[in-house]
This record gives sequence, structure tokens and C-alpha cells, in this order.
Amino acid sequence: MQTIHRYGEIEVRDTVKTQATPTGAMLRWMLAFTVMAAIAFAAAANAQARKAPETFADLAEKLLPTVVNVSSTSKIEPGEGGPDDLEEFFRDFFERRGQPMPERPRRAPTSLGSGFVIDPDGYIVTNNHVIAEADEITIRLQDDQTYEAEIIGTDEKTDIALLKIDAENLPHVTWGDSDTTRIGDWVIAIGNPFGLGGTVTAGIVSARSRDINAGPYDDFIQTDASINRGNSGGPMFNMDGEVIGINTAIFSPSGGSVGIGFAVPSAMARNVVQQLREFGEVRRGWLGVRIQTVTEELAEGLRLDAPRGALVASVTPDGPAEASGIKQGDVILRFDGKKVDDMRELPRMVAETGIGKEVEVVVWRKGERKTVTVELGALDEERLAALEEGTGDEGAEGGTSDAVDALGVDLARLSSEMRERYDLSEDVEGVVITEVESGSSAAEKGLRAGDVIVEVDQEPVGDPEAVESRIKDARDEGYRVVTLLVLRQGDYQWVAVRLKGESDSE
Repeated sequence: MQTIHRYGEIEVRDTVKTQATPTGAMLRWMLAFTVMAAIAFAAAANAQARKAPETFADLAEKLLPTVVNVSSTSKIEPGEGGPDDLEEFFRDFFERRGQPMPERPRRAPTSLGSGFVIDPDGYIVTNNHVIAEADEITIRLQDDQTYEAEIIGTDEKTDIALLKIDAENLPHVTWGDSDTTRIGDWVIAIGNPFGLGGTVTAGIVSARSRDINAGPYDDFIQTDASINRGNSGGPMFNMDGEVIGINTAIFSPSGGSVGIGFAVPSAMARNVVQQLREFGEVRRGWLGVRIQTVTEELAEGLRLDAPRGALVASVTPDGPAEASGIKQGDVILRFDGKKVDDMRELPRMVAETGIGKEVEVVVWRKGERKTVTVELGALDEERLAALEEGTGDEGAEGGTSDAVDALGVDLARLSSEMRERYDLSEDVEGVVITEVESGSSAAEKGLRAGDVIVEVDQEPVGDPEAVESRIKDARDEGYRVVTLLVLRQGDYQWVAVRLKGESDSE
């Protein structure tokens, strides 16, 4: 039998065999199966995406009492904050008249922000910048009760502070899991913009893992929920009423909300707050390496299949990494069971790992994967600051050297004359760059006279001939890029330099 189905101008012909009419029992079974399949499909679709709520009223009513106003006051003593000459002028004026100089009133600049109760015994979370340099901190609850607060601990790097007030049985919130939050999920923000009182705004998660150059552990949630002045330190809630972020910053040319706000994710904040409560400070894990981004060219030079992981630029002497066997030039691919897709992820992973914990680290070393076990140490801020000191721009040109055309540089052995010219200590080893060809790949990568090439493709070099030999090996193996370990004023950095083709050489 032939059946014709018409869909507008389209005609479809199906040829089917004639068969016996189904029995009543069979029809009932087919109908039941169809209904069950439809229900299962609807349930699956509902699990994939939650509908926009008709109202946020019930959630807001429940959460508003947990959000507080934070006002901090910095007092200025008489005589502070004014021009010294003007102060002396008025003092002399009154003394000549035989009168005491009137006392200048104490000025008290006030900062307004928000916070939220994380424990019924009076522990309150806010931003560090809200209470920084404060002499007095006042907490105002939703019912207008006010309390003086003490600082339990602060963390500048994540802009988080933990306060305590003398109160009990306070309405409080719980942490949610920001790692499960997806772009497009509904969120609500509650704060105290402009000192008006508790204010609720709603929006969606616009992006995740934003780096806004606010600190070394940037991993912000971006939202279009309005975050205005005074919202800093307030909570960002998911639709279950759990805190998934601390509202911290906005991007705005005018100072008001333009739909780009940022919150510290709860996955990071929760650990920081816990340590502030336990120790009064944040104790971060320390690996003992300086790292850099793996670019496409570096990946090619390191014989890595894709630009991923964190490239070890240098290993701190006597640090955990050195003790475990991690080497300069290794690419860290996994840390404690987690993939390191991007260099920025590794510092956060290490910082959030407990001090003294033994973790497995997977590295890429000279074309092979290797696994090492590292016992993390405690981050020493002073030592880290010393390692991150800036480098100078000193350099000199000229001098007898051997040209390496493939790199676009002139090189020289580290003689006494060269060490003196470029202020290089006796323990520095490698080959010094004396000149960089304008427009070359080396120039584009920022190499300059005075830089010392320590390794080429992770092999030490001690003279220009060794550099040329490593370049020849790379070309023979079909590679167009070599990686250079460069030392500049005490700082190591890996640089990928594309080789000039034979047709480009003079």
C-alpha cells in the first residue's frame, strides 16, 4: 500500500506493507509506552534547564535578614591631613594675639559596604577594602540593631575580611558550590547601595573565571545583576538561597552599574574564611616555582601537542618543587588530580591545597610525561616578594661575537670582559647576547643585549657553537621553533623563537 503525506509543496511517498490491525491490548500498551516516553522526555528537558522564576519575593524575604550594612570609620587626629605651612600660619596668628589656637575637629571619613552573616554566633563576611585602615567598624542588621565589630582576619589577595559581633542566634546563610554554577544561571545580589538599606537585584551569570588583574588568584564570576556602590562585600545567591559569590567589583566608566559586576566565587572564599576564622590569616600552600604561559610557539618548541599547562621558568632553591625533582623547563599538566589547562589555574590550585599535603604532579619533560610527588610547603610572602623584584633595562652593544643568523642575534662567550660589561656574576653560565637584529623573531620576543641564553630546547649551552648545534638538531627534526631559557637580571624566562628560513639568511 502507498501512503502520501503532503507538507506544503513537498510530497513524500511511503510504501508500507499491509498488516493486521493491532488488538485492543496492543493499542493500550502502545499508548502507555508513548505517555511514559513523553513524561521521561519532559523530565529530562526540565533537568537540563530551570525556568526563570515568576518572582524572587519568597527567596528575598528569606535572605534579606542575613545581609548587613558595614560602615567603617577612619579617624584623623587634629593637625593631620592639612598643609603644615597653613597650620603654622594660624598657630602663629593666635599666639601673637595671646589666644590659644582652636582645636580642629576630628574628621571621620566613612566607608559604606555590605556583608552577610555566615554563622549564627555573629561571624560576618565582607570585602577587605570595605574595612581597610578602619578605626571603628559598625554593623547594622536588617532590623536596625547596631553592633561594634572586631576584625578576625583579612586577606588582601582575595579581598576578603571576616568580622565578629557580640550576638547570637542570628539569621545566617550557607555556602553553595560555585564550581557547579553555569553561565546563564539565575542569581540574585543583596546589598546596601548608597546606604539606602537592603536592596535586591537579579540577573544571570554572564561569565566565569574572569581575570580582572585585581590579584594573583583572580577567578571572578561575572554577572549582569546590578552591583552598585555599597554592594561590595554583599552576597550573590543561587536559586537555592546559597552563597556562591561575594560581590566585589564592577566595571564602569561612570561609577554606577552598567551590567558588568564581579564576585569572588564561593569555592575560593569558603576556604579563605575558614582559615581566617581558625588562624586569623590565610596559610597557603607553596610549590616553589616561577611559571609562565605556554604559548602556541612555546608548545611547538617544547614538542607539546597543544598550548596548555604551566611552564616552569625557574625553581626556587631548597623549595618543595626542587626537593621533589621538578626541573626548570617542565610543563605542569596536572596537579593533585586536576588538569592544569591554563597557567593561571595553578597558583589557585596550590594556594588552596593544605600545607604539608603530598600531591602528585604530572609534568611534560623533553617529550615525555613524568609523575612526581611533592610535599607542599608554606608560602613565605617575603621570599616571594624578593623573587618577584623587577628587572632592570641595562645593556650594552658592541664587542666581538659570533652571529647566529637563524635567531637574529649576535652571541659571545661569558669572558671576564663580558661579565664586567653586562654586570654578570661568576656563577652565571650560558651565552650572552651582544646584539639583536631589528625585525627578527628575537627582537619581537623582547630579547636584548645583556640577556644570557642558558639553555636551548632544554639543553645547556656554553658557547655560540653549542647554540648553533641545537638549532641544527631542531631543523633536522623538522621543527621551526626553538625554546630559549633566558636569564635577565636574575630572572629566568622561557622564550620561543621562530627560526629564520634558509631563504631569509644573508
